[in-house]
Amino acid sequence: MTRPERVLVTGGTGVLGRELVRRLQDRAEVRVLSRRPPQGPGFVRGDLETGEGLAAAVEGVDVIAHCASAADYWRPQRDVTQTRQLLDAVRGARPHLVYVSIVGVDRIPFAFYQAKLDAERLVEDSGVPWTVLRATQFHDLMLMYLMRLSKGPVAVVARRSLLQPVDVGEVAERMTELVTGPAAGRVPELGGPRVESMADLMRSYLVAVSRRRPIIGLPLWGRLGAALGVGGHLLTDGDRGTVTFADYLHARIASDGVLG
Repeated sequence: MTRPERVLVTGGTGVLGRELVRRLQDRAEVRVLSRRPPQGPGFVRGDLETGEGLAAAVEGVDVIAHCASAADYWRPQRDVTQTRQLLDAVRGARPHLVYVSIVGVDRIPFAFYQAKLDAERLVEDSGVPWTVLRATQFHDLMLMYLMRLSKGPVAVVARRSLLQPVDVGEVAERMTELVTGPAAGRVPELGGPRVESMADLMRSYLVAVSRRRPIIGLPLWGRLGAALGVGGHLLTDGDRGTVTFADYLHARIASDGVLG
């Protein structure tokens, strides 16, 4: 496959999408899908929930980078609906579809993960050339959780939970390679360089923001707790990035001056 001329990025204003769009802009004509009226050059209007505007948005594109996620834990099947709407809009065309998913969706008995797995299967059975990349949780997401869990007089973490957060910039770099390359099916998973307990991640955060809190570990019960405790969402094989969570925190402080 030659380098694509036109790429549509769903979720292009999100954490991963922004990084991907920035890297692609000097390599192709990039369209960023948005439900709202165009926010500037390169934005196209389309609604993944209803399908409105999607046919026009995907017309003539060579590659679709599907980074959008509803992240709706109460209605996880929204991700499946959105993926189906996107595929329906493609119709008879055959753009290369690159989908980013989550490590462990085939192992963790959690409805949001099951929806991601269902969306993967839609892509695989769609008849279009496809690539699926699974990544572990982004550092940005871990920071958001840790900030929320440490707002009170104690910092609360999930006991025994092991995590392997990855830098979103490294995921965007991998996505850029996949978007500008040929369809590759299921590619090696990508995770962070270290497996760390949630308590260790919380300690790194508290040190970075010069905040003292007792750390309390609470058990997670049932199948979800078992999966998170034994590392159901860790890499079993695949590639590791180089940026640790501590590296990410230091870079954020140097850039923003404060983490919150």
